[in-house]
Amino acid sequence: MQQVQARLIKCMTISYSRLPQPLQTPSSESTLQRIASSQPKGVAKVVLKKGRTQLFKDGNPMVYSGAVDRIIGRPPPKTGDIVLVADGTEKPIGWGLYNSVSMFCVRLMQLEEEATRDPSCALDLRKLLETRIYAAMELRRGLGLPSATTNTYRLVNSEGDRLSGLIVDVFGDLAVVASSAAWVEKHKSHIEACISSIDEINHVHWRRSVEILKEEGMDVSDLKDLHPSTCPPRTKGQKVLDICCYTGGFSLNAAKGGAMSITGVDTSLPALELARENIALNNLDPEKISFLREDANEFMKGALSRNESWDIVILDPPKLAPSRKVLQSASGMYRNLNSLAMQITRRGGLLMTCSCSGAMTQSGMFLRTLQARCCIDGREKNHNPKTEWSSL
Repeated sequence: MQQVQARLIKCMTISYSRLPQPLQTPSSESTLQRIASSQPKGVAKVVLKKGRTQLFKDGNPMVYSGAVDRIIGRPPPKTGDIVLVADGTEKPIGWGLYNSVSMFCVRLMQLEEEATRDPSCALDLRKLLETRIYAAMELRRGLGLPSATTNTYRLVNSEGDRLSGLIVDVFGDLAVVASSAAWVEKHKSHIEACISSIDEINHVHWRRSVEILKEEGMDVSDLKDLHPSTCPPRTKGQKVLDICCYTGGFSLNAAKGGAMSITGVDTSLPALELARENIALNNLDPEKISFLREDANEFMKGALSRNESWDIVILDPPKLAPSRKVLQSASGMYRNLNSLAMQITRRGGLLMTCSCSGAMTQSGMFLRTLQARCCIDGREKNHNPKTEWSSL
């Protein structure tokens, strides 16, 4: 896919469905604490500072060292070990994989509420890998991947599939693993075994993101820095809306994936001119793609007044919160945009919402804004901090 101009984005998506409520147990002891107590060697506990818990309970899997108050356990955990993550009262909120060197000292893998609903994966990385990779495969199959027209797609998308640091791209019967976390390297054999168990895959190739792994404390001086490939989303037969489309990156990929019609909306005339050039550059049908110069809010309000909806809605606004000083005002803009986007996505359709504002995502405010909007709009959602197409 060629483009005149491209940009980097940070994406988060929301998935709307009914979540089963956590089971209530008569014991005050948490599920994870009970299971950890039964482990022969015990499980170390990473205790968070006061006021730092909610961000991770809301779904951020990256526990940074500045959020940690103390570590309980002798001997201390080693890189790649399973640890409990607990609040200031030492009550577990989840479990994850420890790193003694990285600025992210724990990558959360499962929350306490999830372990209570289904303890089969609790503190069991092998079982969790099987479950998450199978779920990722089922999600792609639901999107028609692989298909008669393509056998190239991203099977595992790191935090998008709740396996932080692990990316798997599939090219026919070859799976290419991009490793960017120490735990991925330590548990390489388990990961390869899980991927190899998928019927369509006969070969697994391992690639390491060298610079990132150096920060993870890995000795990778003898390896080359390799970058994973990406694949466009498949949108066959769908009606797609690309809000804040810029030069049309998502729109072009939707067209390439077989979308029935695509509408791109942006306020920048130069960007839209480039987007139209990109249609010709990529030999796409101009009858299926239209780019409109209009304010995102006004366009979506107009669509609502006409009762118009789309199968897939992509919302990728520019950086609305360049610094923490404007977080409050920016959260209002994100809230309004996402509320409108939710309302014009048809039932059973897909919404992908993005933020390139680090201040919003790193503070957890982006997710909280979306959660609040869902409640106000009467939507129930099953949230995973994913980067993927998700159901509305």
